[in-house]
Amino acid sequence: MASSSSHGEQHLLRSSSSTDAPTDRPRLHSFDGIEDPIDNDHSSQNTAVEDGNLRRSAEGDGLLEKEEDRRTVENSEPKSKFAWAVFWIIVNTLATIGIVFTNKAIFSDPSLKLAQLTFAAFHFFMTWLLLYTLSRPRFAYFVPRRTTIREIIPLSVAMALNVILPNLSLAFSSVTFYQVARILLTPTVATMDYVLYKATLPSNALIALVPACLGVGMVSYYDSLPTNDSSVKTTSSLGVIFAFSGIFASSLYTVWIKSYQRKLQVSSMQLLFNQAPVSAFLLLYVIPFVDIFPTWSEVPVNRWLMILMSGGFAALINLSQFFIVGQTGPVSSTVVGHLKTCLIVALGWITSGRSVGDKSIIGVFIAIGGIISYSIVMLRYAAQKPG
Repeated sequence: MASSSSHGEQHLLRSSSSTDAPTDRPRLHSFDGIEDPIDNDHSSQNTAVEDGNLRRSAEGDGLLEKEEDRRTVENSEPKSKFAWAVFWIIVNTLATIGIVFTNKAIFSDPSLKLAQLTFAAFHFFMTWLLLYTLSRPRFAYFVPRRTTIREIIPLSVAMALNVILPNLSLAFSSVTFYQVARILLTPTVATMDYVLYKATLPSNALIALVPACLGVGMVSYYDSLPTNDSSVKTTSSLGVIFAFSGIFASSLYTVWIKSYQRKLQVSSMQLLFNQAPVSAFLLLYVIPFVDIFPTWSEVPVNRWLMILMSGGFAALINLSQFFIVGQTGPVSSTVVGHLKTCLIVALGWITSGRSVGDKSIIGVFIAIGGIISYSIVMLRYAAQKPG
């Protein structure tokens, strides 16, 4: 699922309290009834004083221990949360890069390039399996909530197209074009929000989207030009068509997710838990008529390993996104998204065989600069909004 990462959303680490005081405190015994042969009255008075001092000392020590434990917990919790957030950000970044290049390697095999629906169904199953595990009482990261199949079918179809079309784009495109073209998701979603819900953007944000669109256009043009150098990876016309079709499908899916969450009163994890198996089930009816299967016994072992790795990366992306959303703010999430885009584009460029002087690099910088400017404008706009 190179393009669907998922939209997940909440909680997370449960920090155990370390302020529990020992329950078996030393019990202070009374000396009543024990006669001192020398001076019983004086001895009992001294004993009472000693008992009081012991009690005050023990209580004071207990309070100090509790205070020290409380301070330790308060100091360690932010460090622990920060460390876990950094860990999951690294996992998410590496898994996203890994799935793009692994899927590209899988689709470079002509026998697997046209088995896209089967591949998508496999990813949907892996997503469902992960969410099922997270919903079990042992983990209890979210509580499943059932919806009817009739309610979820349109969104499940959109989810399938959201995966299949971008994967087809990746199969017929260079990695650089595939990733840069995904920048168009932002202006497309904004346009759909306006058409469907009359939602508007600040004028500065709209201005920032102009260079982003122009940059993608430049990359589309120069990356699809034919070349005599066989070592240079280019984008075919089919790759461009699948890319823009996938952007439309992904944008519609993104807009519908918000609408379905409001309508069904579910979290994104609960929604995805219902969608994934329905999407996989629907594909089973279409796979025999669309996919062209390889001779499975002739598929090399390394390709099977790549397919398993791709499924693992998909699970890690969903899992890490689940934790990132719960532990970081919008600024961190936005920065991570741009970091992944830049890394994938850079690695794609390095492996594409293109020279530094290739004109499409100008479009790459313009597109990335535009989308980063847009993100800065929107984050400032969100910070200024009341409440």
